[in-house]
Amino acid sequence: MTTSRPLALVTGGRRGIGASIALQLAKAGFDLGITDVNHDGVQAVVEALQANGARAKFFESNLIHAESHQDLIKDVVAWGGSIACLVNNAGIGAPTRGDLLSVSTGAFDTVLGVNLRGTFFLTQAVAQHMTTTPHTTPRSIITVSSVSAEMASVERGEYCISKAGLSMLTKLFALRLADQGIGVFEVRPGVIRTPLTSAVAAKYDQRIADGLVPMGRWGEAEDVADTVAVLAAGRMNFATGSVLNVDGGLSIQRF
Repeated sequence: MTTSRPLALVTGGRRGIGASIALQLAKAGFDLGITDVNHDGVQAVVEALQANGARAKFFESNLIHAESHQDLIKDVVAWGGSIACLVNNAGIGAPTRGDLLSVSTGAFDTVLGVNLRGTFFLTQAVAQHMTTTPHTTPRSIITVSSVSAEMASVERGEYCISKAGLSMLTKLFALRLADQGIGVFEVRPGVIRTPLTSAVAAKYDQRIADGLVPMGRWGEAEDVADTVAVLAAGRMNFATGSVLNVDGGLSIQRF
């Protein structure tokens, strides 16, 4: 079924940054398919999207299972029509923070399996869909990575490596899809207040107070969502391949 509203697919859309992105896209005129590994709390998100005029549906999906991506795309398209926007938001942090010399192969493989391998093959599947499907609206692929794509944290090396890989993923797909007019972007959040950062909130409260973030505050999920909505609208597609830092100036080199 199709509607006059373009369809966006947001991975990890059940909570945090993903839920905020989905809500902002609903307000911007998109219908929403959202994915996550489980459905806890998803009904409230779906109802919020619907209250803002969107058709919305949850699709349970584990990003690490690349072999399931084609079926996910088929299910999403059968429900909502062609996909105009993919937001690669789902990801996991390092299982434990600690000595770089002690990172296990299991932790490394899990983090890269979700954050990089899973995202690559889902992006590939959506790109195949986009390049073989007629379209009437702007199309975009937006990957939410992290300032850790460039700023090193030795206590969570596997996470940083996975995010650095997403930066190259953006460049590669931007080049491959440029002649199709598909905008491909990387959004790098900084210190963002979400359920995933709640465990280290006190640490970052102090670091922000000490000047870590030039704007002097936590980032909010809405800060990231506002940026994604601008990109999804297609008004910046000639800037394909670009990185947008949503970090209050954190990543600006200073001396």
